[in-house]
Amino acid sequence: MLDLYLHRLTLLTVALLFGGMLLFSASFAAFLFRYLRPEEARMLIRKAFPPFYLFVIGSSALAGMLSVQADALTAAWMGVVMVSAVLARQILMPSINRATDRGDHVRFRGLHGCSVVITLAHIVIAAGIVVHLSR
Repeated sequence: MLDLYLHRLTLLTVALLFGGMLLFSASFAAFLFRYLRPEEARMLIRKAFPPFYLFVIGSSALAGMLSVQADALTAAWMGVVMVSAVLARQILMPSINRATDRGDHVRFRGLHGCSVVITLAHIVIAAGIVVHLSR
């Protein structure tokens, strides 16, 4: 019975991760740039990313811990998401901010593109795990 509850809690945690990442990445930035001046939107996004990454790190860590005994696949993929989110938050995000501050548009585009690919990968992984856990 405990395994069933852990399974359901893992599914809900990964679904929360998936939905939160999708909402943040697909609509939050677009919303800000639609209703704020570009410099205000950039400043707010810069402030929003550290908590966003903490959400991803915490949710993926929790899902990994909940699933570690019963589902090695989920635990492993959530570990990948967690570690890559830590690296993105601690290394990639500050590099993006430095490139922006220096006006280095070429470096910014490359680093930002990398962060977009990482976030899309996280979303795809979470979606795959939700499907896996739903079977």
